[in-house]
Amino acid sequence: MSIVRCFNHTRLTQQVKLLTIISIMSGHSKWSTIKHKKALTDAKRSKVFSKIASVVTIAAKKGSDPLKNPTLRTAIEKAREVNMPKENIERAIKRGTGEIGGAEIEEVIYGAFGPGGVAMLITAITDNKNRTLSEIKQVLKSHNAKFTEINSIQWMFHRDGADWVPNSPIKIEDEDIKKHLDALYDDLDEQQDTSEIYDNIGN
Repeated sequence: MSIVRCFNHTRLTQQVKLLTIISIMSGHSKWSTIKHKKALTDAKRSKVFSKIASVVTIAAKKGSDPLKNPTLRTAIEKAREVNMPKENIERAIKRGTGEIGGAEIEEVIYGAFGPGGVAMLITAITDNKNRTLSEIKQVLKSHNAKFTEINSIQWMFHRDGADWVPNSPIKIEDEDIKKHLDALYDDLDEQQDTSEIYDNIGN
């Protein structure tokens, strides 16, 4: 896998620094790798649940039957991995199908170049695109990363199921660059709306 997070750390965005979970990617899927195996605090658990619920809601817009909707099935599996209550999962699905109300949310995708010229696709789920864009730009700027229009970078990747896979993976051997990338990904993970981060670093 070479999408979410760098150095092929697939972390769905386990999508949080301690439990970056949820997937939908390949390269560094934040949702599929637990960076630190330690107990989650109540606050952290709540944040993880919130992120996963949003992913479930977006996936459910394509259909509420996990057997017919593989994206929803994957999201539900990730929710169960972190012991998300069944009622929370069901509520998120109903929100996606429109059975219950709530703020309208949508999935957005942004492009960026990080340390070492690493290309990144950042997906987010938000009810306010302007706020999310501003927050992500701020994080990128604080790490000397450059925001770029999605059309100028998306061609470097192709879809593989729900994931984005780099067409021509690169190698990063400089340890300083790896540390800078890790710090950048951690801060992006901390953003409530960030879902997944894919990069073009190969195995």
